[in-house]
This record gives sequence, structure tokens and C-alpha cells, in this order.
Amino acid sequence: MKKIILNKIGLDCFKFFLLSTFTISLIIWVLQAVNYLDIVIEDGHGFIVYLKYTLLSFPKIFDKILPFTLFFSFTYTLLSYEKKNELVIFWNFGVHKKTFIHYFIKISLLFIILNLLLSSIVVPTALDKGRSFIRTSDLDFFESVLKPKKFIDVIKNLTIYFDKKTPDGVLVNIFLKDDKENNDFQITYAKNGELQTRNGKKILVLYDGKTITKKNESISQFKFSKTDFNFSQIETKTISTIKTQENSTKHLIACAVLLNKVKNKKKTHNAVNNISNCRLGNLENIYKEIYGRIITPLYCTILVMISLFLIIKSKHESTFRFYKFKIYAYGFLLILFLEISLKFIGANLLHNLFFIILPFALSALLYFLLINKLNFKI
Repeated sequence: MKKIILNKIGLDCFKFFLLSTFTISLIIWVLQAVNYLDIVIEDGHGFIVYLKYTLLSFPKIFDKILPFTLFFSFTYTLLSYEKKNELVIFWNFGVHKKTFIHYFIKISLLFIILNLLLSSIVVPTALDKGRSFIRTSDLDFFESVLKPKKFIDVIKNLTIYFDKKTPDGVLVNIFLKDDKENNDFQITYAKNGELQTRNGKKILVLYDGKTITKKNESISQFKFSKTDFNFSQIETKTISTIKTQENSTKHLIACAVLLNKVKNKKKTHNAVNNISNCRLGNLENIYKEIYGRIITPLYCTILVMISLFLIIKSKHESTFRFYKFKIYAYGFLLILFLEISLKFIGANLLHNLFFIILPFALSALLYFLLINKLNFKI
């Protein structure tokens, strides 16, 4: 009977957690998806790329708000049970408060595993996959960003200008400037041109023009009656390099180990492995990413234990309302600390050791306080 009672309240907490987390995540995702429209409007990518990219951002949102919804779900459920006098029934049925606490601590371990899976595997994989759609996509919505009498620079190192566009799609008086390395450039003028698609690639066919090329301090030029300008070899201005947060957790840990060895041997100040962004200058960000993925989920148990302080007092006690707000304040302050603590993670591993040990110390301290208060009440 006791097991059935505990499983019921545990299931209620889990249901409310899923409902609140998905609802809030969906609202944030919709608002964020509007901002991602720039990928289509300004950078020329297609709606399919936009849709895939925005969908793959959902796991990150879910993971980000998980601590808040976890704490809110458990406190709300416990307060609902207290309001309906159902907790009193549990105690009368012989459910000991210590057993209750131990049961919820075990449940919190499941949330730690869930959070670890999300932050360490699902989120970085989804982010990398989403970015890969940007990296590998063509500018399949490029024509929509071409506007007459405007300098268009959605393509990296390339500026496009034209006077007007005829009803049949012909661009009139075209100017193209393709910036090269070492201040070299290529400027092309054409009386008119049109966009064509060949083998799935965008080609700008130019008619009656001239190309001026500056290379190695020398300038050359030639006239043409017809030439093709291929966009497939030119990158979009959208950031397409792999970010630290898109690397796998395994790679980040391997990189951190490698950089510490190099740092200790003082071989170089810019050691790079075959892992993206694996360099000494980025070691602080790597530690922050590892901390956020592996250490932060450990606070799930602490958030659940803070909510369990609600069973110490009854709603019939005069100080219960103030006590309830104190529990909320402690929980929200801890969630705020989780965000701020990332700022204190640096490139020194020994300095970070305090923040690595902290969740274990806080868990032990809160457990001691919970048991001590129960014994005092008894």
C-alpha cells in the first residue's frame, strides 16, 4: 500500500513536469523560431533548412528550462497534496517522512540521468546536426533576397548590385565585387544577366560586360559577351564553423586532457588536435561546456530536496505561508546560481575543483538538514 501511495505522487510529479516543460519549451521555441527567420530572409537559405534548423533547437530549450520546471513541478505537486490534506493521509497510512524523502531522492537520480543524456548527448548532437544543414545547404532561396538598387551582401566576400529586374527575370546593369585574400578582388560589370539552375546549382549568366581583377598588386581586365558566375563555390555569411557547444562531450573531455598535457609541458600556446576549437585559448570555454553538461545536472537532486522541506511543516501552522515562500526563494536562488556559476569557471582546473565538488557537498548538507529537522519535529 505504501509503495502504491508513493508511486502515485511520484507519477503526478513526473506528469506535471513533462506537461510544464513541454509547454514552456514550445512557447520559447515559437518565439525563437521567429528570430530564426533571418536565415531565410537575410541569408538566402530555404524554408526546409529553416524548419530543420529550428526543430533541432528544441532539445536545447528543453534542457535549459529543465531545472526550473523540475523544482516548480515538485513544489507545486507537494503543495497541492498538502492543500487537499492528502499528505496527512499518507502519514496516517504509515508512510514515514524519512521513507518519503528517500523515495524522492531516488526519483531525482532519474532526472539527473535524463538531464545528463540531454546535455551531454542529445543537445550537442542536435546543435551540430542543425548547423550541418546550414553548412551543407545551397542558397536555394537566394533569388528572394535580390532587390533592385540595393547592395546585397548575404554571400561572404561578395557584393551584388543591379538597377532593376524585368518581368521575365532579367537583371539589368549588374555590378559584382568578389573580395579575395590579401586585399585582392574581382569586379564584374554586365549590361544584364539571369539566374539559372544547373545540376541543382545556382548560376548567374552574365551578358555584355567586363571583369577587372586585382591580384598580387597587378590589375588585368577582359571583356565578355557571355560568362557564368557560379555561386556554389562561395559561402553564405551565416556562421558555418563548428562551435564549442556543438562538439561531442567525448571530444571536449579528450581535448581538455590534451590541452592540460600540452600546457604542463609548455610546448605551445596554440595546441590544436583534430577536434574543432581545441586550442589553449579556448580552454576556458571548453571547461564551461563540460561543467554545464556534466556538473549542472547533479543539482537536480538538490532542487528536489529543497522542495521536500515543504513536508516539514503543515499548512495549519501559522508560519506556513512565509515558510512556503522561503522554499520558493531558495529554489529560485539556486537556479539563478546555476546560471551565474558558469561565469566563475576558468581555464585553471584546480580553481574549478570547488564548483565540481559543490553539488555533492550541498546534497549531503541538505540531506543532513532534512533528517535533522524531521528528528527535531518528532
